[in-house]
Amino acid sequence: MDAAFTAEQDEIRRTLRDLLAQHSGPGEVRAAVRTAEGHDPALWRRLAQELGLPGLALPEEYGGAGCTATELALACEETGRALLPSPLLATAVLAAPLITALGTPAQRADLLPRIADGALTAALAVPGGSMAAALGLTADNRTGGWAGGGRAGGVQARRDREGDGRWRLYGEADRVLDGHSAGLLLVAAHTGGYPRSRTLLFLAPAQAEGLTRTRLTSMDETRPLARVELRDTPAELLGEDEVASDVCGALAAAGHTAAAVLAAEAVGAAAGALERTVAYVKEREQFGRAIGSFQAVKHRLADLYVRVEAARSAAYYAAWDPAAGPLALAQALEAARTVAGEAVQLHGGIGFTWEHEAHLYVKRAAADELLFGPVHRLRDHAAGQAGLFGGVTPGGLVHGMAVR
Repeated sequence: MDAAFTAEQDEIRRTLRDLLAQHSGPGEVRAAVRTAEGHDPALWRRLAQELGLPGLALPEEYGGAGCTATELALACEETGRALLPSPLLATAVLAAPLITALGTPAQRADLLPRIADGALTAALAVPGGSMAAALGLTADNRTGGWAGGGRAGGVQARRDREGDGRWRLYGEADRVLDGHSAGLLLVAAHTGGYPRSRTLLFLAPAQAEGLTRTRLTSMDETRPLARVELRDTPAELLGEDEVASDVCGALAAAGHTAAAVLAAEAVGAAAGALERTVAYVKEREQFGRAIGSFQAVKHRLADLYVRVEAARSAAYYAAWDPAAGPLALAQALEAARTVAGEAVQLHGGIGFTWEHEAHLYVKRAAADELLFGPVHRLRDHAAGQAGLFGGVTPGGLVHGMAVR
């Protein structure tokens, strides 16, 4: 593994950081989340058309840049540093890889070029709000429990009676990231009935009949969530063959890559909070000197710096090897939570106020862990997949240690 970044990768990072420094400060972030879209549409068009951000990891044949997850992770590290509200995560990290993996040639040719140029945004709608389980990050997604298990609940799919190859969806999905504004929904739904139920993905345009979307009040306004209700909504199967389509495998593969990108984004948020805190303690004076000169404050900041750099190393490795994505995400989420909490403490009374940006980092760290974690579940599932708990003996021993 060559850990050095190329000149092109460094240029992506530098260009994006400069642009966001000018157009995505705390004031701009607060204004953007209060729009109907939940982000700044003009800035999104600029990121798409000038920098090609949503098409960064898409094949060139579909209008993308043909880069890898590493470039996308570097870009998301910068968007995380600025706490940028945008449909990038929902569209380019979650939805686009599934369309690429499962879509028919016609579906890819129709959808991916529009995603690459920013004209189309997409969202992944999974029932029950179990995004982490659906992506195979905290549980085995092949059990189907996250999608309702084929019984009551979740989203159910049946073939249209007109026999034109289309389907009808009925049910609802909560906590759909950017679901209120996306132009296209990828809906996970059950078909086949119980007990032969299987989970498939369906394409439902935002204007589809019987589709209702409601923006929810979320802890982190920069991560807008929605409730999606489907009442006999017409939809198109993603892919050609409903039997041969390995939806759960595609979700798990996309989940590992998404975890690596999310880890980089969380590292960016942690680094942004730390940078603001370091700048503040250099200016804030107490007893006639800057509080950053006190040994106790230096030690706390040094510990935070080590956490951020360790999480950054794990995120970069996961971008190169997505199999390490869930563990890197756990480390990054933990670092973001710790750094954000310490940032509020070190800012003192002002850090608790609504007007200060420190609370934005706290909300981002907490909301991400609720949506893609929690940390202990990420680690537990990764350990189980690695077989660390596979050596349980009849006497209740794991590698010579008693299980209690």
